[in-house]
Amino acid sequence: MSLTANWSYPTPIRFGAARIAEIGVACAAAGIAKPLLVTDRGLADNPITARTLALMEEAGLGCALFSDVDPNPNDANVAAGVERYREGGFDGVIAFGGGSGLDLGKAVAFMAGQTRSIWDFEDIGDWWTRADADAIAPVVAAPTTAGTGSEVGRASVITNSDSHEKKIIYHPKMLPVQVIMDPELTVGMPKFITAGTGLDAFAHCVEAYSSPHYHPMSQGIALEGMRLVRDYLPRAYADGGDLEARGHMMSAAAMGATAFQKGLGAIHALSHPIGAMHNTHHGTTNAFFMPAVLRFNADAIRDRFDKAAAYLGIAGGFDGFCAFVDAFNAAFDIPRTLADLGVTDPDFDALTKAALRDPSVGGNPVELTESRIRGLFEASM
Repeated sequence: MSLTANWSYPTPIRFGAARIAEIGVACAAAGIAKPLLVTDRGLADNPITARTLALMEEAGLGCALFSDVDPNPNDANVAAGVERYREGGFDGVIAFGGGSGLDLGKAVAFMAGQTRSIWDFEDIGDWWTRADADAIAPVVAAPTTAGTGSEVGRASVITNSDSHEKKIIYHPKMLPVQVIMDPELTVGMPKFITAGTGLDAFAHCVEAYSSPHYHPMSQGIALEGMRLVRDYLPRAYADGGDLEARGHMMSAAAMGATAFQKGLGAIHALSHPIGAMHNTHHGTTNAFFMPAVLRFNADAIRDRFDKAAAYLGIAGGFDGFCAFVDAFNAAFDIPRTLADLGVTDPDFDALTKAALRDPSVGGNPVELTESRIRGLFEASM
Protein backbone atom coordinates (compact mmCIF):
# COMPACT_ATOMS: atom_id res chain seq x y z
CA MET A 1 0.00 0.00 0.00
CA SER A 2 1.31 3.43 -0.94
CA LEU A 3 0.95 5.86 1.97
CA THR A 4 0.24 8.84 -0.27
CA ALA A 5 -3.25 10.13 -1.02
CA ASN A 6 -5.47 13.14 -1.60
CA TRP A 7 -8.61 13.21 0.55
CA SER A 8 -11.59 15.57 0.66
CA TYR A 9 -13.09 14.63 4.02
CA PRO A 10 -13.81 16.69 5.98
CA THR A 11 -11.61 19.14 4.02
CA PRO A 12 -8.97 18.74 1.26
CA ILE A 13 -5.99 16.84 2.70
CA ARG A 14 -2.60 16.23 1.05
CA PHE A 15 -1.40 13.12 2.85
CA GLY A 16 2.04 11.58 2.48
CA ALA A 17 5.74 11.87 3.21
CA ALA A 18 7.54 14.97 1.91
CA ARG A 19 4.30 16.71 0.93
CA ILE A 20 5.21 19.81 2.92
CA ALA A 21 6.99 20.69 -0.32
CA GLU A 22 3.50 21.48 -1.67
CA ILE A 23 3.01 24.37 0.77
CA GLY A 24 3.04 26.89 -2.06
CA VAL A 25 0.47 24.94 -4.08
CA ALA A 26 -1.71 24.53 -0.99
CA CYS A 27 -1.62 28.26 -0.28
CA ALA A 28 -2.55 29.00 -3.89
CA ALA A 29 -5.49 26.59 -3.63
CA ALA A 30 -6.57 28.39 -0.46
CA GLY A 31 -6.29 31.80 -2.13
CA ILE A 32 -3.42 32.90 0.10
CA ALA A 33 -0.64 35.04 -1.38
CA LYS A 34 0.92 36.44 1.79
CA PRO A 35 0.63 34.03 4.73
CA LEU A 36 1.68 34.35 8.33
CA LEU A 37 3.06 31.08 9.66
CA VAL A 38 1.84 30.58 13.24
CA THR A 39 3.55 28.03 15.47
CA ASP A 40 4.61 27.59 19.09
CA ARG A 41 7.84 28.77 20.72
CA GLY A 42 9.27 25.28 20.86
CA LEU A 43 9.07 24.88 17.10
CA ALA A 44 10.21 28.39 16.16
CA ASP A 45 13.86 27.36 15.76
CA ASN A 46 13.20 23.76 14.73
CA PRO A 47 14.66 22.54 11.41
CA ILE A 48 11.21 21.54 10.11
CA THR A 49 10.01 25.11 10.66
CA ALA A 50 13.10 26.54 8.97
CA ARG A 51 12.53 24.23 6.01
CA THR A 52 8.89 25.23 5.72
CA LEU A 53 9.75 28.93 5.85
CA ALA A 54 12.33 28.35 3.09
CA LEU A 55 9.72 26.55 0.99
CA MET A 56 7.35 29.47 1.51
CA GLU A 57 9.99 31.94 0.36
CA GLU A 58 10.81 29.83 -2.71
CA ALA A 59 7.11 29.90 -3.60
CA GLY A 60 7.03 33.70 -3.37
CA LEU A 61 4.99 33.72 -0.16
CA GLY A 62 7.56 35.43 2.07
CA CYS A 63 8.71 33.87 5.32
CA ALA A 64 6.75 35.64 8.07
CA LEU A 65 6.60 33.86 11.42
CA PHE A 66 4.65 34.34 14.64
CA SER A 67 5.54 31.99 17.51
CA ASP A 68 4.41 33.71 20.72
CA VAL A 69 2.23 30.74 21.60
CA ASP A 70 1.99 29.03 24.99
CA PRO A 71 1.54 25.24 25.37
CA ASN A 72 -2.08 25.96 26.33
CA PRO A 73 -2.79 28.99 24.09
CA ASN A 74 -4.64 31.88 25.68
CA ASP A 75 -6.42 35.11 24.78
CA ALA A 76 -3.21 37.14 25.16
CA ASN A 77 -1.53 34.93 22.54
CA VAL A 78 -4.50 35.46 20.22
CA ALA A 79 -4.37 39.24 20.68
CA ALA A 80 -0.63 39.34 19.95
CA GLY A 81 -1.08 37.16 16.88
CA VAL A 82 -3.94 39.28 15.56
CA GLU A 83 -1.85 42.43 16.02
CA ARG A 84 1.03 40.86 14.08
CA TYR A 85 -1.36 39.71 11.35
CA ARG A 86 -2.98 43.10 10.90
CA GLU A 87 0.29 45.03 10.99
CA GLY A 88 1.81 42.74 8.38
CA GLY A 89 -1.10 42.97 5.96
CA PHE A 90 -1.35 39.20 5.63
CA ASP A 91 -4.18 37.46 3.78
CA GLY A 92 -4.11 34.04 5.42
CA VAL A 93 -2.49 31.81 8.01
CA ILE A 94 -0.36 28.69 7.89
CA ALA A 95 -1.16 26.95 11.18
CA PHE A 96 1.90 24.81 11.90
CA GLY A 97 2.64 22.55 14.85
CA GLY A 98 0.81 20.54 17.46
CA GLY A 99 -2.52 21.45 18.99
CA SER A 100 -1.30 24.76 20.43
CA GLY A 101 0.09 26.08 17.15
CA LEU A 102 -2.86 24.84 15.13
CA ASP A 103 -5.48 26.21 17.52
CA LEU A 104 -3.73 29.57 17.82
CA GLY A 105 -3.27 29.87 14.06
CA LYS A 106 -6.94 29.16 13.44
CA ALA A 107 -7.97 31.64 16.15
CA VAL A 108 -5.76 34.38 14.66
CA ALA A 109 -7.26 33.83 11.20
CA PHE A 110 -10.74 33.90 12.71
CA MET A 111 -10.28 36.98 14.92
CA ALA A 112 -8.21 39.12 12.53
CA GLY A 113 -11.33 40.53 10.90
CA GLN A 114 -13.68 40.59 13.90
CA THR A 115 -14.58 43.56 16.10
CA ARG A 116 -16.08 41.70 19.07
CA SER A 117 -14.33 39.94 21.95
CA ILE A 118 -13.18 36.39 21.30
CA TRP A 119 -15.42 35.23 24.17
CA ASP A 120 -18.48 36.34 22.19
CA PHE A 121 -17.84 33.37 19.91
CA GLU A 122 -17.69 30.62 22.50
CA ASP A 123 -19.32 27.35 21.43
CA ILE A 124 -22.64 28.09 23.08
CA GLY A 125 -25.87 27.84 21.12
CA ASP A 126 -25.68 29.92 17.96
CA TRP A 127 -23.04 32.38 19.23
CA TRP A 128 -20.94 31.56 16.16
CA THR A 129 -23.47 33.47 14.04
CA ARG A 130 -22.25 36.70 15.69
CA ALA A 131 -19.06 36.54 13.61
CA ASP A 132 -18.52 38.35 10.34
CA ALA A 133 -18.02 35.22 8.23
CA ASP A 134 -16.69 37.18 5.25
CA ALA A 135 -13.84 38.56 7.40
CA ILE A 136 -12.47 35.13 8.40
CA ALA A 137 -9.09 34.53 6.78
CA PRO A 138 -8.28 31.19 5.13
CA VAL A 139 -6.03 28.67 6.88
CA VAL A 140 -3.62 26.06 5.59
CA ALA A 141 -2.85 23.59 8.39
CA ALA A 142 0.26 21.44 8.69
CA PRO A 143 0.32 19.30 11.87
CA THR A 144 3.65 18.26 13.34
CA THR A 145 2.17 15.91 15.95
CA ALA A 146 -0.39 13.12 15.70
CA GLY A 147 -2.92 13.81 18.41
CA THR A 148 -5.35 16.71 18.54
CA GLY A 149 -6.59 16.54 14.96
CA SER A 150 -7.14 20.30 15.07
CA GLU A 151 -6.18 20.39 11.39
CA VAL A 152 -9.63 18.99 10.56
CA GLY A 153 -11.58 20.84 13.26
CA ARG A 154 -13.90 23.84 13.22
CA ALA A 155 -12.88 25.17 16.61
CA SER A 156 -9.97 26.31 18.76
CA VAL A 157 -9.46 25.67 22.46
CA ILE A 158 -8.29 28.93 24.06
CA THR A 159 -7.63 29.53 27.75
CA ASN A 160 -9.21 32.58 29.39
CA SER A 161 -6.24 34.08 31.21
CA ASP A 162 -8.49 35.78 33.78
CA SER A 163 -10.68 32.84 34.78
CA HIS A 164 -8.13 30.12 33.91
CA GLU A 165 -10.79 28.20 31.98
CA LYS A 166 -10.40 26.55 28.60
CA LYS A 167 -13.04 27.78 26.17
CA ILE A 168 -14.02 26.36 22.80
CA ILE A 169 -14.25 29.03 20.10
CA TYR A 170 -16.28 27.74 17.18
CA HIS A 171 -17.19 28.70 13.65
CA PRO A 172 -17.68 26.47 10.58
CA LYS A 173 -15.23 28.62 8.60
CA MET A 174 -12.46 27.94 11.10
CA LEU A 175 -12.00 24.61 9.33
CA PRO A 176 -8.72 24.83 7.40
CA VAL A 177 -9.30 25.00 3.65
CA GLN A 178 -6.16 22.96 2.88
CA VAL A 179 -4.30 20.45 5.06
CA ILE A 180 -0.84 18.95 4.58
CA MET A 181 -0.36 15.77 6.61
CA ASP A 182 3.30 14.89 6.17
CA PRO A 183 4.53 12.19 8.57
CA GLU A 184 8.11 13.40 8.10
CA LEU A 185 7.16 16.47 10.16
CA THR A 186 6.48 14.24 13.18
CA VAL A 187 9.72 12.23 13.13
CA GLY A 188 11.53 14.45 15.63
CA MET A 189 8.85 14.31 18.34
CA PRO A 190 10.19 13.30 21.76
CA LYS A 191 8.84 10.02 23.08
CA PHE A 192 6.66 11.59 25.75
CA ILE A 193 5.03 13.84 23.14
CA THR A 194 4.55 10.89 20.77
CA ALA A 195 2.83 9.04 23.62
CA GLY A 196 0.74 11.95 24.91
CA THR A 197 -0.48 13.07 21.51
CA GLY A 198 -1.14 9.52 20.35
CA LEU A 199 -3.21 8.78 23.43
CA ASP A 200 -5.05 12.07 22.87
CA ALA A 201 -6.17 10.69 19.50
CA PHE A 202 -7.19 7.45 21.23
CA ALA A 203 -9.20 9.39 23.85
CA HIS A 204 -11.02 11.32 21.11
CA CYS A 205 -12.03 8.03 19.48
CA VAL A 206 -13.03 6.43 22.79
CA GLU A 207 -15.21 9.37 23.81
CA ALA A 208 -16.82 9.70 20.38
CA TYR A 209 -17.60 5.98 20.43
CA SER A 210 -19.01 6.31 23.97
CA SER A 211 -21.20 9.33 23.21
CA PRO A 212 -24.96 8.63 23.28
CA HIS A 213 -25.62 10.98 20.35
CA TYR A 214 -26.63 9.59 16.94
CA HIS A 215 -23.91 9.83 14.30
CA PRO A 216 -23.16 6.42 12.73
CA MET A 217 -20.47 7.81 10.42
CA SER A 218 -18.51 9.14 13.38
CA GLN A 219 -19.08 5.87 15.23
CA GLY A 220 -17.36 3.90 12.47
CA ILE A 221 -14.51 6.37 12.17
CA ALA A 222 -13.92 6.25 15.92
CA LEU A 223 -13.71 2.46 15.93
CA GLU A 224 -11.12 2.29 13.15
CA GLY A 225 -9.21 5.19 14.73
CA MET A 226 -8.87 3.15 17.92
CA ARG A 227 -7.47 0.25 15.90
CA LEU A 228 -4.86 2.42 14.22
CA VAL A 229 -3.63 3.77 17.56
CA ARG A 230 -3.54 0.30 19.09
CA ASP A 231 -1.49 -1.04 16.17
CA TYR A 232 0.81 1.87 15.38
CA LEU A 233 1.41 4.00 18.47
CA PRO A 234 3.74 1.36 19.99
CA ARG A 235 5.73 1.32 16.74
CA ALA A 236 5.97 5.12 16.50
CA TYR A 237 7.00 5.27 20.15
CA ALA A 238 9.67 2.60 19.74
CA ASP A 239 11.07 3.99 16.48
CA GLY A 240 10.46 7.66 15.76
CA GLY A 241 11.67 7.19 12.20
CA ASP A 242 9.01 4.59 11.32
CA LEU A 243 7.19 6.63 8.66
CA GLU A 244 4.49 4.03 8.12
CA ALA A 245 3.58 4.13 11.82
CA ARG A 246 3.86 7.92 11.91
CA GLY A 247 1.56 8.18 8.89
CA HIS A 248 -1.09 5.91 10.36
CA MET A 249 -0.96 7.90 13.60
CA MET A 250 -1.57 11.12 11.68
CA SER A 251 -4.62 9.46 10.13
CA ALA A 252 -5.82 8.34 13.56
CA ALA A 253 -5.49 11.88 14.91
CA ALA A 254 -7.58 13.32 12.08
CA MET A 255 -10.10 10.51 12.50
CA GLY A 256 -10.48 11.19 16.22
CA ALA A 257 -11.15 14.88 15.63
CA THR A 258 -13.61 14.06 12.85
CA ALA A 259 -15.36 11.45 15.00
CA PHE A 260 -15.88 13.70 17.99
CA GLN A 261 -18.46 15.66 16.05
CA LYS A 262 -20.57 12.97 17.74
CA GLY A 263 -19.56 14.28 21.15
CA LEU A 264 -16.94 14.24 23.89
CA GLY A 265 -17.51 13.53 27.56
CA ALA A 266 -16.07 13.27 31.05
CA ILE A 267 -12.47 12.70 29.95
CA HIS A 268 -12.34 16.14 28.37
CA ALA A 269 -14.58 17.79 30.96
CA LEU A 270 -12.08 16.75 33.65
CA SER A 271 -8.97 17.33 31.55
CA HIS A 272 -9.74 20.87 30.39
CA PRO A 273 -9.78 22.54 33.84
CA ILE A 274 -6.72 20.58 35.00
CA GLY A 275 -4.82 21.78 31.92
CA ALA A 276 -6.03 25.36 32.27
CA MET A 277 -5.23 25.65 36.01
CA HIS A 278 -2.10 23.49 36.22
CA ASN A 279 -0.72 23.73 32.67
CA THR A 280 -0.52 19.97 32.12
CA HIS A 281 -0.09 18.40 28.68
CA HIS A 282 -3.57 17.95 27.22
CA GLY A 283 -3.16 14.52 25.64
CA THR A 284 -1.36 13.09 28.66
CA THR A 285 -4.10 14.45 30.92
CA ASN A 286 -6.78 12.84 28.75
CA ALA A 287 -4.93 9.53 28.92
CA PHE A 288 -4.67 9.87 32.70
CA PHE A 289 -8.44 10.24 33.16
CA MET A 290 -9.45 7.61 30.58
CA PRO A 291 -9.42 4.48 32.79
CA ALA A 292 -11.51 6.06 35.54
CA VAL A 293 -14.04 7.51 33.09
CA LEU A 294 -14.45 4.20 31.25
CA ARG A 295 -15.32 2.48 34.52
CA PHE A 296 -17.57 5.38 35.60
CA ASN A 297 -19.52 5.00 32.32
CA ALA A 298 -19.51 1.18 32.45
CA ASP A 299 -23.27 0.55 32.73
CA ALA A 300 -24.00 2.78 29.72
CA ILE A 301 -21.21 1.64 27.38
CA ARG A 302 -20.50 -1.99 28.26
CA ASP A 303 -22.44 -3.50 25.34
CA ARG A 304 -20.91 -1.28 22.67
CA PHE A 305 -17.38 -1.83 23.96
CA ASP A 306 -17.98 -5.57 24.01
CA LYS A 307 -18.37 -5.19 20.24
CA ALA A 308 -15.41 -2.80 19.96
CA ALA A 309 -13.15 -5.19 21.85
CA ALA A 310 -14.07 -8.00 19.47
CA TYR A 311 -13.24 -5.80 16.47
CA LEU A 312 -9.94 -4.76 18.03
CA GLY A 313 -8.97 -8.32 18.87
CA ILE A 314 -9.08 -7.68 22.62
CA ALA A 315 -10.34 -10.60 24.70
CA GLY A 316 -12.81 -10.11 27.55
CA GLY A 317 -15.23 -7.57 26.12
CA PHE A 318 -15.60 -4.28 28.01
CA ASP A 319 -13.57 -5.47 30.99
CA GLY A 320 -10.83 -6.65 28.66
CA PHE A 321 -10.87 -3.27 26.93
CA CYS A 322 -10.44 -1.49 30.28
CA ALA A 323 -7.53 -3.78 31.15
CA PHE A 324 -6.00 -3.03 27.75
CA VAL A 325 -6.25 0.74 28.39
CA ASP A 326 -4.56 0.31 31.78
CA ALA A 327 -1.71 -1.64 30.20
CA PHE A 328 -1.49 0.75 27.23
CA ASN A 329 -1.12 3.75 29.56
CA ALA A 330 1.51 1.93 31.59
CA ALA A 331 3.48 1.09 28.46
CA PHE A 332 3.81 4.81 27.74
CA ASP A 333 4.56 5.87 31.34
CA ILE A 334 1.30 7.79 31.80
CA PRO A 335 1.07 9.07 35.41
CA ARG A 336 -1.24 7.18 37.75
CA THR A 337 -2.07 10.02 40.18
CA LEU A 338 -2.61 13.77 39.86
CA ALA A 339 0.53 14.33 41.90
CA ASP A 340 2.52 12.27 39.38
CA LEU A 341 0.99 14.46 36.67
CA GLY A 342 2.43 17.51 38.45
CA VAL A 343 -0.82 18.65 40.05
CA THR A 344 -0.30 19.54 43.70
CA ASP A 345 -2.83 21.04 46.12
CA PRO A 346 -5.71 21.14 43.60
CA ASP A 347 -8.74 23.28 44.30
CA PHE A 348 -11.48 20.67 43.87
CA ASP A 349 -14.26 23.25 44.20
CA ALA A 350 -12.88 25.34 41.33
CA LEU A 351 -12.07 22.29 39.22
CA THR A 352 -15.54 20.83 39.70
CA LYS A 353 -17.30 24.08 38.79
CA ALA A 354 -15.15 24.47 35.68
CA ALA A 355 -15.79 20.88 34.61
CA LEU A 356 -19.55 21.34 34.99
CA ARG A 357 -19.37 24.37 32.67
CA ASP A 358 -17.32 22.53 30.05
CA PRO A 359 -19.30 21.82 26.85
CA SER A 360 -18.02 18.23 26.83
CA VAL A 361 -20.26 17.45 29.81
CA GLY A 362 -23.31 17.05 27.58
CA GLY A 363 -21.74 14.27 25.52
CA ASN A 364 -21.08 11.89 28.39
CA PRO A 365 -23.30 8.77 28.40
CA VAL A 366 -23.81 9.02 32.19
CA GLU A 367 -25.08 12.30 33.67
CA LEU A 368 -22.29 14.35 35.21
CA THR A 369 -23.43 15.95 38.44
CA GLU A 370 -21.39 18.09 40.81
CA SER A 371 -20.92 15.23 43.27
CA ARG A 372 -19.93 12.76 40.57
CA ILE A 373 -17.37 15.09 39.01
CA ARG A 374 -15.87 15.94 42.39
CA GLY A 375 -15.70 12.24 43.19
CA LEU A 376 -13.77 11.56 39.99
CA PHE A 377 -11.32 14.36 40.77
CA GLU A 378 -10.80 13.24 44.37
CA ALA A 379 -10.30 9.62 43.35
CA SER A 380 -7.60 10.70 40.92
CA MET A 381 -5.37 11.77 43.82
